[in-house]
Amino acid sequence: MHDLQSRLQQTRRPRLLIRAARIAAEEYRRNAHLPRVLGPGVPSRHGAAVMQLLELEAMMEERRKARDGAYSVARHVEALAAMIGEARLMALTETALT
Repeated sequence: MHDLQSRLQQTRRPRLLIRAARIAAEEYRRNAHLPRVLGPGVPSRHGAAVMQLLELEAMMEERRKARDGAYSVARHVEALAAMIGEARLMALTETALT
């Protein structure tokens, strides 16, 4: 779990991209947003969802840096917002268990 948290903390992205994702994460609803980002078969555990989101977001970041025509800022923000939302839910779950 700590390894996952450190991976999240070490993720560095442009300030504007993160700001937009944080604003979007305020309205994050797991049941509505996560299937739209990850597709069908959403993991039931927050940690597993964060891992999938990290992989997806890394691919989006590579496309952004390569200036790939298939890159979508909106999808990138959506994935980052889901990652932030899941990380928050995961932290709340950990706190409730202790």
